[in-house]
Amino acid sequence: MEIRSYRAVFDLERRIYRVDRLRLNPGGVPVRGVAYFLVLLAAILICGSVPPLSAVTGALPWYVVDVALPVASAALLTVIRIDGRPFHLAAQALLRYRIQPRQSVGLCRRRAGSGAEPGVRWWPQEILVLPDGSDARMRPLRYTGPGAVLVAVAHELIDSPRLAWGRPRLTLREFSDRGSLDSGKVIALAAGMRLRVR
Repeated sequence: MEIRSYRAVFDLERRIYRVDRLRLNPGGVPVRGVAYFLVLLAAILICGSVPPLSAVTGALPWYVVDVALPVASAALLTVIRIDGRPFHLAAQALLRYRIQPRQSVGLCRRRAGSGAEPGVRWWPQEILVLPDGSDARMRPLRYTGPGAVLVAVAHELIDSPRLAWGRPRLTLREFSDRGSLDSGKVIALAAGMRLRVR
C-alpha cells in the first residue's frame, strides 16, 4: 500500500456506527455531519418564523423543510473540503479574514496613537553592519561619527587632510605583519568626523 501523505493516516474523524440496536451505514455517520444537521435545522426553524421566509417554507411539505433539506445540506457540507480543511474551519477562517481590518501600515497593523498615516509607505531605519574583527584582515569601510570604533589589530592611524567642506577625516591602516593587540584600542569619533579603513 502506498501512502502519499501521512495527513491521510492521522486525519481521524469521529463517526457513529450504531444508535442503540439500530446499525447505521457501514461507513458510519460523521459526528461533524450530525452537528451540521442540528445547526441547519435550527437555522431553518428560525428562518421559518420570519414573515418573508415563512411563506417559502410554508409552501413546501414539512418533511422536505425539516428533514430532507437539512440532511442533504449536512451531507454536502461534510464532504466539502476547502484547502484540505473541513467546512466549518474553512468558513471560520474566511469569516475572520473578512471582519479583520484591512488597513495596515508597514509590517504590522495600525495601532491607535502610533502616529502612522494610512496609505503612507513605511521604510525601515538604515541598518549599520560593521565587521566584528573575526575576518583574517580588516575590511575596507567608511564610517561617519558620532560613535566609537574598537580596533583589536595592530594598526596605524593617519590624520587625513580635511575635505572641501571642512569635515575632519581619519584613515586607519592595518599592519599585516604585527598581528592582534593585547587589548583593543577605542577610537572616538565626533559628529561629522569620518573614518576610512584601508
